[in-house]
Amino acid sequence: MASIRDDELPSATGIPSAARRADISPPPAIEVTEELLHALPKTDLHCHLDGSMRLKTILELAEQQKIKLPADDVDGLAQAIHMGQVCQSLEEYLVAFDVTLSVLQTAEALYRAAHELAVDAAAENVRYLEVRYSPALHLQKGLKMTTVIDSVLEGLRAAKRETGIKCGVIVCGIRHINPQTSMRLAELSVAYKNRGVIGFDLAGAEASFPAKDHKEAFQLILKNNVNCTAHAGEAFGPESIGQAIHYLGAHRIGHGTRLREDGDLLNYVNDHRIPLEVCPSSNVQTGAVPSLAAHPLKFYLDYGLRVTINTDNRLITDTTVTKELWLAHKEMGLALEDLNTLIVSGFKSAFLPFREKQDMLRAVNQEISTTLAAFEKRPTAMKQPA
Repeated sequence: MASIRDDELPSATGIPSAARRADISPPPAIEVTEELLHALPKTDLHCHLDGSMRLKTILELAEQQKIKLPADDVDGLAQAIHMGQVCQSLEEYLVAFDVTLSVLQTAEALYRAAHELAVDAAAENVRYLEVRYSPALHLQKGLKMTTVIDSVLEGLRAAKRETGIKCGVIVCGIRHINPQTSMRLAELSVAYKNRGVIGFDLAGAEASFPAKDHKEAFQLILKNNVNCTAHAGEAFGPESIGQAIHYLGAHRIGHGTRLREDGDLLNYVNDHRIPLEVCPSSNVQTGAVPSLAAHPLKFYLDYGLRVTINTDNRLITDTTVTKELWLAHKEMGLALEDLNTLIVSGFKSAFLPFREKQDMLRAVNQEISTTLAAFEKRPTAMKQPA
């Protein structure tokens, strides 16, 4: 018997899903400004520690550790790592990580980088931050993986005490490093479950390094009821996303830029409410899309997919969540209702226990309503961005 679609039922309203998707309907009179987007509570679910340092911190750590950098001042270093620039190749883009990782090989440096990242996120009203990195990339000076994890967690805890920001760590397996290393990292993640590690990821070059090679590590993760995500569909086609879901059991997809190329898989992702961790500016910088105008974010949102907006690498891409939301409005035509949906979807997609997430969502929805009401009452002249 053929199934009956919900829009064929006698009770169907005929209202497209995109028109009824938001939990809150902002008053249409409110002008979208960077000030408003800054004021709203936000999440950042896809944020790499080694791509989100402060330039000044890199310079200071390099001086302390006697490390030679490609430049010895802020402006020169920004140019050397192609900060905010569209890169001509993946190799050009990865230069920045060579620089940041060179100074992130001590416990003190890891603590400082994590602390400053969380403080910076809190300053733009990010209330929940998931920081991801691979401990396997921080062992050049003899650190133990446990020391790497502990140092980052301590830095995040210090930031929470100071600002109230809630943070979690996602440990990254690396595609182009052997699967045995991914298994060791998965074991580490299981050991640190309920101690600050809230998920496991697969990052690194997609081409020639299929996700299915790391299936064993993800099986361990899933058997221990740990959340998992995977970079997929950024530098390779939708089949990469399919592997992340069907071989790895990914609960979220990092980027998912090329999902639109496979309508059947797109519907599967939509039907199963698998969130996409979208990072628009980063996708332009790495060449995953030619421009923000060509980004599939709006299509995904209009189609009803659960989409979150994130920074990826705050330093290298020269961005914040506020900036990403602003660009989505200015360059992609997203209305305030769309932006609100993105924000709420971030909290819905967090790797948090259901009850904790429910409490956070209740508080966030109330704060969004209060913030929008406050901006609605302000004179137009005061709403203009600085």
